[in-house]
Amino acid sequence: MDTVGEGEILSGGASAPLVGADREKSRREKQTLVQGLFENVARRIMDDNQERQDFNLTESDEQLSADEKTLLDELGIVGAARRKFLGQNMAAALGTFAFHLLAKEEVFATLAASPDAVFASTAGVENAVKVLLKINGSTQRLEVDSRTVLLDALRERLGLTGTKKGCDQGQCGACTAIVDGRRVLSCLTLAASCEGKEVTTIEGLADGDNLHPMQAAFIKHDGFQCGYCTPGQICSAVALLQEAKNGDVSHVTNNLRTSPQNLELSDQEIRERMSGNICRCGAYPGIVAAIREVYSGRETAQTRHFASDEEIAIAFNEGKADEIV
Repeated sequence: MDTVGEGEILSGGASAPLVGADREKSRREKQTLVQGLFENVARRIMDDNQERQDFNLTESDEQLSADEKTLLDELGIVGAARRKFLGQNMAAALGTFAFHLLAKEEVFATLAASPDAVFASTAGVENAVKVLLKINGSTQRLEVDSRTVLLDALRERLGLTGTKKGCDQGQCGACTAIVDGRRVLSCLTLAASCEGKEVTTIEGLADGDNLHPMQAAFIKHDGFQCGYCTPGQICSAVALLQEAKNGDVSHVTNNLRTSPQNLELSDQEIRERMSGNICRCGAYPGIVAAIREVYSGRETAQTRHFASDEEIAIAFNEGKADEIV
């Protein structure tokens, strides 16, 4: 019985048996052809539109070369079997590639660095300046980029994350800290400009487990809801009281010709002086009440309480009566 030589698969006709260099050349050509076939399938799988066009139709021969079609026909792979063959071989090729890649990574991970290996030096701080700060009573020496703002130095270098980054443009007040007794927007204040100064953040207001009076008043009067702006609100309120003691005037101060010590703070004064601190939850009434209590030194009655069963029943009945009306 006649036999078909390897060269017939590529040429499509009978030929003499291949030997020596010719056989090796044929093998390489076939290997290149199969590799090209896999690459062709890979391109189509990566293209969603082409994938729908080529693999969901009855035939997927449009993108195959003549030699690729001949090879698959000789192997008896046609129709649905051909699509299945292409998909399985593509999955096998990708799986083999992933396996070898992971194996290489594992080998490289176990390799120890040579004693003679030379590594690139770690990049130092750009435009470095040394800053000495007293933060919440503790002296801190930092080497920072000259462009580093106080907010980033507190949060990223010292781990004092109570001071929040909100707008990062000095418009919301969430980053308010106290520097030498005056409130500042730490997102607009260079850390280098605070050299030798005393910085107080929300973490430094309480005395151990004893809350600062302003912190306790905020809790008592519900001066917050989500709490994100609260550290800046409290620091701003604490510094506000000191400003009033110093006689610093505001836009709503009646008499600007004289600035007496211990300026009286009305609710209007408090609102104006706190206008740079935004509370998106709308807790302003509680904030004003908390500052007023600490400023006056007189504790006010806590007006909120848990509703009793009778109050709930009355409210429920009133609601039903409104529905009837």
